[in-house]
Amino acid sequence: MAAPAGASWAQTLRSVFSARMLIAALMGFASGLPLLLTGSVLQAWLRDGGVDLAHIGLFALVGLPYTLKFLWSPLFDRYALPVLGRRRGWLVLAQAALAAALVTLSFAKPVSDDLFAVSAAALLVAFFSASQDIVVDAYRRESLTDLELGLGSAMYVNGYRIGMLLAGGGGLILADVLSFPQMYRLFAAVMGACIVVSLVAPEPSLPPGRPQSLVEAVVLPFRDYFTREGAWLALAFILLYKLGDTLASAMTTPFYLDLGYSKSEIGAVVKLFGFWATLAGATLGGIWILRIGLARSLWLFGIGQMVSTLGFVVLAGIGPSLPALAIVIAFENLTAGLGTAAFVGFMGALTDRRFTATQYALLSSLMGIPRVLVAAPTGWLAQSLGWSAFFLACALIALPGLALLRWMRRLIHDEVAVCTARRSDG
Repeated sequence: MAAPAGASWAQTLRSVFSARMLIAALMGFASGLPLLLTGSVLQAWLRDGGVDLAHIGLFALVGLPYTLKFLWSPLFDRYALPVLGRRRGWLVLAQAALAAALVTLSFAKPVSDDLFAVSAAALLVAFFSASQDIVVDAYRRESLTDLELGLGSAMYVNGYRIGMLLAGGGGLILADVLSFPQMYRLFAAVMGACIVVSLVAPEPSLPPGRPQSLVEAVVLPFRDYFTREGAWLALAFILLYKLGDTLASAMTTPFYLDLGYSKSEIGAVVKLFGFWATLAGATLGGIWILRIGLARSLWLFGIGQMVSTLGFVVLAGIGPSLPALAIVIAFENLTAGLGTAAFVGFMGALTDRRFTATQYALLSSLMGIPRVLVAAPTGWLAQSLGWSAFFLACALIALPGLALLRWMRRLIHDEVAVCTARRSDG
């Protein structure tokens, strides 16, 4: 059982160190591992092969499956494979196909006159990686209680970031020591090893009322969500809650450079303080969600995100100072980790266990809109307003999302009550 809000620290720690949280972290690792292998690592391989920048830029389109994954997510709600169950069966298949796609990519030749094989193999990797994400998100929602969602999301995020770090930094180091093809084959083996986690993880029970046809799997999740009271407000909240934080983060590196910090100083501080502060924030966020509940956590962590953005305004005023840079980066990443844990838990709480894959894929795709589209004009805004005014505006943009929390608090309580009633009926 999850430790209820206000439980003793002993009960909370039992939840933190439970097998469910370990599985959430390991599945997060499996989800984070492939992302940069079709991103920055692939870009490095292409450049190493002499591919021009124009073609390398077009490879950003390889990431489209991560944005469009809601289109095929109903298949995972409707159909179950003959073995291992509805979630684990698809998960094992997606991970095996992902490992095979990475091996296929390792045999491609990144040369300017023939990029079809590389782009096709990279697109396959992204497709199976996005499919794995769909099933992992659904599994986490269905295997954890409502109170555990925040902590489970935090463990998932931590595992995800470690997977990204291993593939991103470790991938480039291995490519230098071995070669790019050998590095991709090594990570294909690591991806194959992740199948063991899927095999030993317990299969969530099938919820009553799940889709009985593909048409139901497509129509019912949207009907269920958009007929709820406050459905559109929840979508607005998803777009707005981390908007200020996202806009500020999009321009931090140019900001540090303009202040006079060297690239080495930025890299060292970000790696030493930023990465570990984010992991700490996500972990503490998950624990505090167990202790004080999701609604109160969204309030506190949202305010923390806004205050951390104001740290950039202070940094712009005092000029270059490594201690100040370390404090600002650590605090910003800590609050970002806290907010992400609560935010991902909130999206999980909105999903119905009958159509978890489809609804979560839709909500997580929507979550990516600020990062991809709204952040596009941040450079123009910073140039027009100046750094201090820009970051002040980013902090103020957080206010509408916080204002919506008044209605989200009731929505969260209603969703928990509905989910509890459905489990009792089942």
